[in-house]
Amino acid sequence: MIITKTIRNTVLLGVLILLSFLPINTFACTTFLISGKHTTDGKPLLFKNRDTKEMNNSLAFFKDGKYDYMGLVNGADDWKDMVWGGYNETGFAIINSAAYNNNVGDTAKIIDQEGIIMKRALQTCKTIEDFENLLNKLPKPSGLDSNFGVIDAFGGAAFYETGNYSFMKVDANDPTNAPNGILVRTNHSISGVKESGMGYCRYNTATAALNKAAADQKITPLFLFNHVSRNLYHSLTNTDLLADIPPKRDVPEFKFFIDYIPRIYSASAIMIVGAKDEYHEKDAMMWTILGFPLTSVAIPTWISAGEQLPKVAVMDSNLKSPICTAALKFKEECFPLTYDKGWNYLNLSVLVNQEKTGYMQLLKPIEEEIFCKANSLIAEMEKGQKSEKNIRLFYAWLDQYLAKEYKNEFDFNLGDF
Repeated sequence: MIITKTIRNTVLLGVLILLSFLPINTFACTTFLISGKHTTDGKPLLFKNRDTKEMNNSLAFFKDGKYDYMGLVNGADDWKDMVWGGYNETGFAIINSAAYNNNVGDTAKIIDQEGIIMKRALQTCKTIEDFENLLNKLPKPSGLDSNFGVIDAFGGAAFYETGNYSFMKVDANDPTNAPNGILVRTNHSISGVKESGMGYCRYNTATAALNKAAADQKITPLFLFNHVSRNLYHSLTNTDLLADIPPKRDVPEFKFFIDYIPRIYSASAIMIVGAKDEYHEKDAMMWTILGFPLTSVAIPTWISAGEQLPKVAVMDSNLKSPICTAALKFKEECFPLTYDKGWNYLNLSVLVNQEKTGYMQLLKPIEEEIFCKANSLIAEMEKGQKSEKNIRLFYAWLDQYLAKEYKNEFDFNLGDF
């Protein structure tokens, strides 16, 4: 009996020691959607801040389904098999966040089918009703434990809280669910077992940021990227890392960095701007941040321009996109500690400082120039003054602009564009 207890305690101690060296809750995305009925231009918004062990993310264009589509993919050999958020030529768009609390006690062996299902949805779905039909027809158990956010060009906007055997629709157009048209999901479903869910702190941070943005009438992609993906406020501890920034870049100032929306495993962020109605499918587009959101910039893309995408955002021969590679390189300075669970400690000095030489500060005007030119192009396209040809010309400018700015500002070679 003593031997058995000793062995049991030894095994338990070994497990605890192992767990202490592993980052917790790797797949911890923060997502939201906003109904087009509550935006100034009538266009719905769908957002995902992606947390994953797959750090190398890229954009890809697909023509392998009923509809053409583009989406976020991993830098892995099976990248064609899964999509982690995107939209198709009809204006249908989808993202997800792992839920962790829909299959409590379920022993089904099939798991992690979310990327496969999102790819199938983009291939075949035009409306959120099509997506519901897809969910209903899936073999059970489905291998899903996720919140899927979907929008379409017909005013549809909803989250689907899914488990292995059932799902629940939460409609953003229903004022009892979303009085201001905003729905947020992190790593729990509202319909699931609360104690088994995760991400409640990030949920509260994102909800507060979005409600304030709506009240201040600042629901724009640039503002939301800066106040959600790059939000450095902690809703539980009431800590704002930007309230007192370090004086110098070369003097490290470490901050405990747990349960903020951006995390060490934040690998990308996407924001899909949907079509305001079925007659404006071509106006739908997607903004994508590849790599660590605090050390990267947003890239705009449109399906209407065809399968050509900005070269900085697509895979090279090593399955890596240039802009993501740069962001991950810059990120290394944010988490330089390789001992004592160093991933929990952010060196804030390299992101922001009073010298204004942090990555967030240096990248800010670069990104703002991209938004300025893109917004001008969007306005002219909606007036019929510009066409898909102008989008491709914009891509060429974007590649050259970023290559020049990254070389001049960071001495980083994005590529010869």
